[in-house]
Amino acid sequence: MNLSRLDLNLVVALRALLEERNVTRAGQRVGLSQPAMSAALSRLRRHFDDDLLARVGGHYELTALGQVLLDRASTAYDVLERLFASQADFDPARESREFKLIASDYAIAVFGAELARVVHEEAPGIRLRFAQTPTTVVDDTATLLSATDGLLMPHGVISDFPATDLYDDRWVFLVADDHPSVDDRLTRQDLARLPWVTYQRTYDAPAVRQLGMLGIEPRVEVSVDSFQIMPLLVAGTRRIALVQARLARILAPLTAVRVMEPPYEAVPLREALWWHPVHTHDAAHIWLRETVARVGRRMADAPGE
Repeated sequence: MNLSRLDLNLVVALRALLEERNVTRAGQRVGLSQPAMSAALSRLRRHFDDDLLARVGGHYELTALGQVLLDRASTAYDVLERLFASQADFDPARESREFKLIASDYAIAVFGAELARVVHEEAPGIRLRFAQTPTTVVDDTATLLSATDGLLMPHGVISDFPATDLYDDRWVFLVADDHPSVDDRLTRQDLARLPWVTYQRTYDAPAVRQLGMLGIEPRVEVSVDSFQIMPLLVAGTRRIALVQARLARILAPLTAVRVMEPPYEAVPLREALWWHPVHTHDAAHIWLRETVARVGRRMADAPGE
């Protein structure tokens, strides 16, 4: 593939066509007339030797290849946008820019809120956009990181990418205030016999692996993709849940649950910001990393219990 012979404007057209599945709406989205967008679709069809959009009744549907290209076109667009937005200098007090960070709802609540406060005070023109950590984070980490400004995730899930450590946390259990069979402390037998609320994603993989090594197989009764919902699913039930201590400190007073120490020495959690090497020397990204690291140091100095 000779990229020098390709018109990169077709990436813009391809993304709009695949997402809108309508030539007129795609043209309106990118500022092209209907004939110009139709011409772009024809060029794309010749290039891929595929219809991409197939008419079914009175509307278009994506072909099999079009479905494959849907996410790839969006990723390519994001990468190109970040490439050409790169700057030699960056003045946060004057710039207007959006940074996108991938994070779990835990990281947003515990770290993202404080980061947003600092950015608001120091760089009023800067916007932060947080997106939920996808289940595919370990499958294609490079593609994910290339299309975003960073990933908030603890060590032990991904590796081989640049990262800066932020703060430490630890795992604790949540139990209902009125739990009928748990007294002042949990036992390993409790962990084996009681029903669990668990987090669906690979984010807590080290903690889950540790349970397996201890011979504890959680009896999962409810599984969710939000750490912040877990206390609500524990209150008033016999269930237990494993969550981060910093998040428990925020949420426990809001629900009828109590925080309990694990009946074993739980593996610690070290949160970090991960990024793709393509961003390393970008002035704006350097400012973002320095700000994130500074907020992380403040949190590291504060008690996490």
